[in-house]
Amino acid sequence: QVQLVESGGGSVQAGGSLRLSCAASGRTSSSSAMGWFRQAPGKESEFVAGVSRNGGGIDYADSVKGRFTISRGSAKNTVYLQMNSLKPEDTAVYYCAARYEYSSSWPEKGMGYWGKGTLVTVSS
Repeated sequence: QVQLVESGGGSVQAGGSLRLSCAASGRTSSSSAMGWFRQAPGKESEFVAGVSRNGGGIDYADSVKGRFTISRGSAKNTVYLQMNSLKPEDTAVYYCAARYEYSSSWPEKGMGYWGKGTLVTVSS
């Protein structure tokens, strides 16, 4: 089993920045690929960004390209999401997720482990 714990959410004005963190514990060999998803109020969940264990594979949703940066910590058990130029439409609960193998496709049903989420609120 892998446990994922997110942190770093909060409230910020449009144009501001936040950095989310996700720490994996337990059988971390099963969390080679880690990513972020989000669910806005009244909307379906969507993929935001994902990264392979060594950082060589990185993917972003079109809506966040150029504004968000995903990275792995040196111990590889932590993933970060640096969010810049935030917009009100970025308001959502952000979930960290992990799966055993990396690919450039990130369907929700393919993720084996999920965190409980952290709320990001962007005001205009």
